[in-house]
Amino acid sequence: MDAGKALITAVRTGLAELADPVKAPEMQAYMKSAMPFRGVPKPPRGKLMKTVLAKYVLPDRVTYTETVLALWRQAEYREERYAAIDLSGHRAYRQWQDPELLDMYDELIVTGAWWDHVDEVAIRRVGPILREHRAAVTPVLRRWMTDADRWRRRTAVICQVSAKGEVDQKLLADAIEANLDDRDFFLRKGIGWALRDHARAEPEWVRAFVRAHPGLSPLSAREATKHLR
Repeated sequence: MDAGKALITAVRTGLAELADPVKAPEMQAYMKSAMPFRGVPKPPRGKLMKTVLAKYVLPDRVTYTETVLALWRQAEYREERYAAIDLSGHRAYRQWQDPELLDMYDELIVTGAWWDHVDEVAIRRVGPILREHRAAVTPVLRRWMTDADRWRRRTAVICQVSAKGEVDQKLLADAIEANLDDRDFFLRKGIGWALRDHARAEPEWVRAFVRAHPGLSPLSAREATKHLR
């Protein structure tokens, strides 16, 4: 058995052993998920993934991307998709975090289509690649910020969360302005979150942005200024 298949088998076996049939429906209901859960909370899942990812090291980029996508596409339980995201960002594969992975992350964003998947990929995968490869990634995000898919648009808005002093303010402003009139809750919440996070580094910029954009939804404006009052 090759390393990728062995890793996937170990993940599935480990999750089955940790399964909690009482927690599973509660977790599914909370996440409003069509895909069932095994009922494995994050702490034991994280411990399992630490063990599995240390034991099964993928030898090359092709095996890495194929394994991430196989675990994601073939998932029968939502925790298997969480495991695919964990694998995608593991430190052993940091050298492959570059614009070539954007197609893979785009698939996770569009087919994941819910905040628990999208936010992790947007902030901890797409965001760091943007900061390392601005010339290649910025045009992609400019396409996403006006895309028909709301999760691509949310990604364009929130991908710079946690970037601190490395935020491209023009890109952030353009992503927000492109979605200012959208009534979608996840976009409005994302706009507020992105601004609130940036206010930690640039409070005056955020204050000025909110004042200059009276069309911000009350939710976005409230979230943006939460720590500025």
